[in-house]
Amino acid sequence: MKNIFRIWSLATIVSASVTSCNLDRFPYDSIEQSQSFQSVKDATSLNNGLYSILKGRVYGIYMYSTDVQADILNATLDFGNRNGSLHKWTTFLADDYTIRDSWTGYYYGITNVNNFLDNVDKIVTTVPADAATISLYKGEAYLMRAFYYHQLILRWAKDYEPSTAATDLGVPLILKFDITLRPKRSTVAEVYAQILADIAQAKTLLTTAGTKSAIKLTKDCISALEARVQLNMHNFSGAATTANSLISSGTYPLINNVAALKAMWVNDNSTEVIFQLFASQPSELANANSIYLGFNPTLNKYVPDFVPQKWVIDLYDDTDIRKQAYLEKKVLYIQGTTYNDIYCINKYPGNPTLFTAATTNYQQKPKIFRIAEMYLISAEASAQSTATEAAALTTLNLLRTARGLTALSGVTGTALMSAIKDEWVREMLCEGTRLDDLKRWKMGVTRKTPQNLNLITPGADFEQKSVPAGDDKFVWGIPANDITTNPNIVQNKGW
Repeated sequence: MKNIFRIWSLATIVSASVTSCNLDRFPYDSIEQSQSFQSVKDATSLNNGLYSILKGRVYGIYMYSTDVQADILNATLDFGNRNGSLHKWTTFLADDYTIRDSWTGYYYGITNVNNFLDNVDKIVTTVPADAATISLYKGEAYLMRAFYYHQLILRWAKDYEPSTAATDLGVPLILKFDITLRPKRSTVAEVYAQILADIAQAKTLLTTAGTKSAIKLTKDCISALEARVQLNMHNFSGAATTANSLISSGTYPLINNVAALKAMWVNDNSTEVIFQLFASQPSELANANSIYLGFNPTLNKYVPDFVPQKWVIDLYDDTDIRKQAYLEKKVLYIQGTTYNDIYCINKYPGNPTLFTAATTNYQQKPKIFRIAEMYLISAEASAQSTATEAAALTTLNLLRTARGLTALSGVTGTALMSAIKDEWVREMLCEGTRLDDLKRWKMGVTRKTPQNLNLITPGADFEQKSVPAGDDKFVWGIPANDITTNPNIVQNKGW
């Protein structure tokens, strides 16, 4: 059988027809390898395909699963055991579909990036503009691979510890397209080294200037990912410096009013989004974070799978513009009972321009990097040293005051770090960071008082759940099928 490169294009679907036997017949969304890298037009179609694959690897289970597993949400009585295993922890096993699909999805993205990078230089360019286009596409591909590997190392490996990273198990590093490969796991240090190497390559090739709400990767996206990676490597000085470079550029001013903050989440229009993926209806849509609202148009009420816990809501002062934009009181209908004024997560209500019916489909343009995260990275990284605590407080206060909170003064040490941790919850609520934050901070999961005990699923594995720091299941298990089919791969402890 011929090598086939599978793509999904934002603009077109590349297809081919042949007259040979069925084994050589190409799927409608595929292109035969020898025909796929002949011109800059081919490269553009394949580049579009890489972006489409990336869009399918964010939001949905790729984002909300870790928040469901953590300590900020309660499962309602109507959650139907959707995402129940990871919420309960005790029944979260290596054959879970969330583990399987996330692992497979990231490696699928990597496989397509690898194939692109292996073959794109076969395209002969005769004019400088075409050569520049190919270089740009390569830079985007390297950055995508760095993004995928960072997601994998966050989920399937321990928090980076400089003293043990050279021996701690990471994830398999696959840098060449090879369907016969049965790779062993690289170390955490090796995976992070590859992530940084890909970022370095992207810097030499991807020169597109950053713009607000960019739908293509830019130089600023490189910095945003690098700051995120450096924070998780505990390279605090590097993380602060990189994050501050984006903050000080002034390209992405923080929002300071409710209307603009709501527009960012409802209409996907914002001054502080560094990168969000393109989406349009009906056929170019993204994964949806639909578990938080569950609007029932017949009842004109909401049936969410998960609602925020009371302690999360209590973190927001009434003056905090995020309380009105990120949370909203809804009328819920749970197990035949109406509950009034229950706060729901309202970050993903659905952009009306992306609706495919009369009511919401929860579709948004997925936001990958925001400037507010850079403020948090800078503040946390700077707070790790007494020499830069003042800078940490200054950066934290810039975010707080923009959001309607008063500035803090004289806060240092543990109190400063506690304030920063609270700000991570307020700002990044249900953006998929909570479990990673707890792991990085060496904290456990302790669920607290719900908004209303009557509408949630009760029990030791639900609203009473308490998991100590360092529990084995902070690190996800290698999918059961990979353990079975690949004798060279080792399972994580506790799975």
